[in-house]
Amino acid sequence: MTVIWTIAVFALLIVIHELGHFWAAKRSGVLVHEFALGFGPRLAFVRRGETEYSLRLLPLGGFVRMAGMQPDEEGLEDVPPQRRFLGRPLGDRVKIIAAGPLMNVALAIALFALVFAVIGVPVARPVVGEVVPGYPAADAGLQPGDRIVAIDGRPVDSWDQVVAAIQGAAGRPVELTIQRQGRELAVQVTPRPDPRRPGTGVVGIRPLVETVRTGVVEAVSRGAQATWQVAAGFVTALVHMLTGRGGFDVIGPVGIGQQIGEAAQVGLSQVVLLAAILSANLALVNLLPVPALDGGRLVFLAVEAVRGRPVDPEQENLIHFVGFALLMLLAIVITYRDLLRLNAS
Repeated sequence: MTVIWTIAVFALLIVIHELGHFWAAKRSGVLVHEFALGFGPRLAFVRRGETEYSLRLLPLGGFVRMAGMQPDEEGLEDVPPQRRFLGRPLGDRVKIIAAGPLMNVALAIALFALVFAVIGVPVARPVVGEVVPGYPAADAGLQPGDRIVAIDGRPVDSWDQVVAAIQGAAGRPVELTIQRQGRELAVQVTPRPDPRRPGTGVVGIRPLVETVRTGVVEAVSRGAQATWQVAAGFVTALVHMLTGRGGFDVIGPVGIGQQIGEAAQVGLSQVVLLAAILSANLALVNLLPVPALDGGRLVFLAVEAVRGRPVDPEQENLIHFVGFALLMLLAIVITYRDLLRLNAS
């Protein structure tokens, strides 16, 4: 199942990204020769109208091959100038290149919204769902359904606050103020040291978990907020890595596949949430000013806007080719690291 989920998530992210380029090119009147999923040798293809849709061997991405992107393209003389990529106005070319990452941003928001509105998000309330026999909570008389409203006189309104207070009180009595059947009670319990986490306490209770769903408008709003938080985290991690404050902790397709498999074991909502995070990250990676990525192509378009004339197409294509080769080499290195980590675990 891990392989199936991984292929499904990867295909969704890649197809949506390339559809952005494809639709923008079509709307701008650019002739699209091929819409490809994957790189390398072609496994299968079908032609619809003037475009060929193909599936290729290496599922590491995809591409949209438009007329006029290569100055020495065979048969280019048969394509009207206005239908060539380089023959379109600068604004159209910016839209075509930027449409891929923007579609991934839109997909991230939509997937987050889907979880919030339809699938629902598991929320742990500050309510006891289970009491583990033989632990301090059971000895103190705590029962399922008890709502914890305060710890040592400090109000709590989330399960995270309950966990933090208990973990920080190993070996020290704490007073839990609880609500039970309309009555408010005070219960004293002494967290015992947790052998799995030295220095922290545990009392042997688990939360009551509820699935919470929101309305569509709120779901979209929260989806946009979640996407923004992912973007902020990506930028922070990138800055830390570039300034030496963080390590090169990057995973590739193998590592991502492992994460997808672990998410699938938890449930559909976790797979969709992970797909949303990956889609947002894919958009940001593609916007990096690196040759062969969308961000690198946008840099060349920005230079054209400043200079008033484009960079020599042959020089630009050579730079993108070198960038693509280096990215493939980096992908191989990251995949090797993933395999080593997977083997070690």
